[in-house]
Amino acid sequence: MYISRHMKTSPVTVTPETFLPDVRALMTNNKFRHLPVVDCGNRLVGMITDRDLRSAYPSSLLPEEKRTAILAEVANTLVSSVMSTDVVFLTPLSTLDDALHYFYRDKIGLLPVIDEEKRVIGVFSVQDLMKAYKKLYGIGDRGSALIAVVDDGNPKPLTRIVRVLEEQNVRFSRLTRAQNEAGDKNIIYLRVHTFNLSNVHRALKEIGMQIVAPDVAGGASERPL
Repeated sequence: MYISRHMKTSPVTVTPETFLPDVRALMTNNKFRHLPVVDCGNRLVGMITDRDLRSAYPSSLLPEEKRTAILAEVANTLVSSVMSTDVVFLTPLSTLDDALHYFYRDKIGLLPVIDEEKRVIGVFSVQDLMKAYKKLYGIGDRGSALIAVVDDGNPKPLTRIVRVLEEQNVRFSRLTRAQNEAGDKNIIYLRVHTFNLSNVHRALKEIGMQIVAPDVAGGASERPL
């Protein structure tokens, strides 16, 4: 779950001395929306985004004379004039959950990855995060299914569930316990990978586990299966 296994390496970067038209061409030609800004030692000093460029360039609704004047000014504007310097970043030892937190908190789409010397060694995007979680949890794979069971309050429910899965020779990639929406029960969620889901259901019920599913139509948090 470490970023080092999922980041894109050898990322494209620009310097503070790069002119905005060059950055715009680079972003347009490569369909980039974010670019790390680095110094001569490849150390992170900022980020520039397509939003920064849109703010710098004139609106198409402006009179032609005014647009031409602004474009002439932009042609000589450096990245250092518009880049963000308060940059959130990841390291190779950051986790997928760290990235998810930053993406959600800061509403950004890409994070630079730096080493101990602040040198940019990669980038990690929201799309990379989705691919990583899909691969990690087997989401969308044939035979992949999410099961929810009620924590019955008896000792070691997770241990008992894992024992059942091992006895059934069923691989699993997620095991999480959380309260239901009503807040009156603990639900254990597990993602299993098997083509014989009914056997898993039966084995869990045999040890006293109640399997549930969301009851959207009924208005309750979950209903027994």
